[in-house]
Amino acid sequence: MKNKKFDIVLFLTIIIICLFGIIMITSASYIWAEYKFNDPFKFTKNQSFFFLIGLFLMCYISKINYHFYYKNSNKLLLGCIILLILVLIPGIGSIRNGSRSWFGIGSFGIQPSEFTKLALIIFTAKYLENNERDMKSIKKGALPILIITMLIFGLIMLQPDFGTGTIIVMSIIGLLFIGGTKLSFFVKIGFMGLIGITSLIIMAPYRLARILSFLDPWKDPLGSGFQIIQSLYAIGPGGLFGFGFGNSRQKHFYLPEPQTDFIFSIISEEFGFLGIIIISTLFLIIIIRGFKIAINSKELFSKYLAFGIMFQLSFQTILNLMVVVGLIPVTGVTLPFLSYGGSSLLITMISMGIILNISRYQK
Repeated sequence: MKNKKFDIVLFLTIIIICLFGIIMITSASYIWAEYKFNDPFKFTKNQSFFFLIGLFLMCYISKINYHFYYKNSNKLLLGCIILLILVLIPGIGSIRNGSRSWFGIGSFGIQPSEFTKLALIIFTAKYLENNERDMKSIKKGALPILIITMLIFGLIMLQPDFGTGTIIVMSIIGLLFIGGTKLSFFVKIGFMGLIGITSLIIMAPYRLARILSFLDPWKDPLGSGFQIIQSLYAIGPGGLFGFGFGNSRQKHFYLPEPQTDFIFSIISEEFGFLGIIIISTLFLIIIIRGFKIAINSKELFSKYLAFGIMFQLSFQTILNLMVVVGLIPVTGVTLPFLSYGGSSLLITMISMGIILNISRYQK
């Protein structure tokens, strides 16, 4: 039975964290933006523009019955795969930060891999519902969806974008686990994944450099270890209340492009441990309420869809935070809602719109 209202607490929390993200992007980027674009609010205006579009889409999508995605899952995934192929073609896809993963539209960029994350979750949710009885069998159940996932992972690695590819694989593995796949399958996948990651590191020297800099960033403080060292220099001195809004030192050309992947470092520096607690609380509210909606979903498709979206959001958040505090090597993954990036913000808010719609159909 459809409820008239969606989860208002989740909705308001999303608005609050997005607005806080825009404020922090302003603080983190105005020096760099003024130097590079002669406009201190360049990144603020861009992010605000995408936030308004994302807010409209989230509200609109919250009214679209989630069965729409069930009916169109194949088309959505096929369209995204085509875009992943097109973006690899020189002259069509553009290179940013060493990755050919963008479609340039004026001063903006659209990243098809971000939209593929959601499309694959929708497709997998439908697959799990239709093949519920076969999920105990690896050949009939898990293997087909895993082959599609690895195809998409391969296309994304050609860009290359290891961080996004990792989030996609982890999310699908999480869904397969929820779908009832045997535990022995995950042990085998973990072993194969370890071999695969090792091969990818050997094939690309810059990944090996990231591993070595992660183990000892001070061995190459001006090279591969520079980014993580500057991040730790931002987080460490923040103390209980930080240096105050706008008073970050690391954003003064020490931490490269602090408004993107390392926005959490600037939050920690300016607001200290208090800022960390506030941000962690907002994320916990979103994640807990999202998983609660998934658990209370009355249909298998909506349950798997909600779980998949929340797995992606949770894994991406955890991955980003582990990077900025030096627990894992740099992966180039944004912090949802907070990091600068139009594609990331749009797809996150679209995903939340789907979660809000599912919340209208609770038990």
